[in-house]
Amino acid sequence: MLNLSPYGAKIAAPATSVNLPRGTSVKIRFPLPDQDPLSLIANVERMDPDGMALSFNGLGDQKFQRLMALVDSPRALPKYPPLLGSTPAMQAVQEIINQVADTSTTVLIRGESGVGKELVARAIHAASPRHAHPFVKVNCAALPAELLESELFGHEKGAFTGAYRRKLGKFEFANKGTLFLDEIGELPLALQAKLLHVLQDQEFSRVGGRELIRVDTRILASTNRNLEVALAAGQFREDLYYRLNVVEIRVPPLRERKEEIPALVNVFLKEFQRQYGRKVELPPDALRCFTEYPWPGNVRELENFMKRLVVLGKVGKFQEGLLSGLRNDDGNGSKEAGAEDTPNPPAPPDPSVGLRELGRRAARAAERRAIEEVLEQVRWNRSEAARLLKVSYKTLLTKIAECGLAPKKRRSKSSP
Repeated sequence: MLNLSPYGAKIAAPATSVNLPRGTSVKIRFPLPDQDPLSLIANVERMDPDGMALSFNGLGDQKFQRLMALVDSPRALPKYPPLLGSTPAMQAVQEIINQVADTSTTVLIRGESGVGKELVARAIHAASPRHAHPFVKVNCAALPAELLESELFGHEKGAFTGAYRRKLGKFEFANKGTLFLDEIGELPLALQAKLLHVLQDQEFSRVGGRELIRVDTRILASTNRNLEVALAAGQFREDLYYRLNVVEIRVPPLRERKEEIPALVNVFLKEFQRQYGRKVELPPDALRCFTEYPWPGNVRELENFMKRLVVLGKVGKFQEGLLSGLRNDDGNGSKEAGAEDTPNPPAPPDPSVGLRELGRRAARAAERRAIEEVLEQVRWNRSEAARLLKVSYKTLLTKIAECGLAPKKRRSKSSP
């Protein structure tokens, strides 16, 4: 059973390519390197967000050889934007990726939020012998424990209220492929024990089921937490820690590889100019400003900054904002005399608040600023703002209400 989506496979017939039931006969066309496109008749075995798993019957020798030549061909390491740099730190990361890609060993990817941990995981999968099979991601922090167990291991019909049919879990979807457990440090202790069992025995039971299901799934995990501290606090199992941490990859923050910033700026600028159909010229000293800024949100912050710059087009304003941030960052949180006051100055971090909650607050504040800037740019034309932000009109209205945004004139009238 193969997943040919990574090779540009296209469904030639039937025309509808979503939610095809298992057993549907489909005609698949996909390109081959330096050869004519290959057309095959296949049966759908499984569909999921990461691709389509197919089975082929009755292949002739010639077609079978062409198909196997494609699947078994060596894969070069993908050049994802955060891996473009040639700094020694990132060369070390790429070297480890090359060394572990052709194995099935478990890898723990560590680093701050936004450094590109998921892209490292995808690079490992793409360069591995499993590249023809699914890469499935699960965010362990996004779901409560009772839903996360069903998401990972699936459930049987009637296992709990609302379980009206059998559901396959991510482990089954990732069979023969790679399962990426993002934010593994947030996994509840009860599920840590079950995950340890799967890692040891490669088998599990669905929620509410008795049948043991065997899988051949490679596990990659990532975290921005200090797992050693979690171990000492009894929040993470020691045996699971050592089972996951067979090979460790530490992705350095962007401030430690500033030489890559010009290349990243160029990549993101071209991407968003093409996406939004706009042309933005950076002044000569912009790259110096970008390089000096510490980018606490790492590559993700830089990416969002470049997107905002292309959408709004106010290069000078954003550049001055970065410079202002550099000037005001004097190590004790004070501002220069005469610096402009912001409507909502950030409060000092509460030591009782965890890193996860601080990250959420920062993300909400960044989202609020981005929405407000776009709305002011289009003079509060909500339809145009929704189009620029690439969200539905209803979603934008909900975000406006959640953030408490209103046109400046309306706010000034209502203020005492």
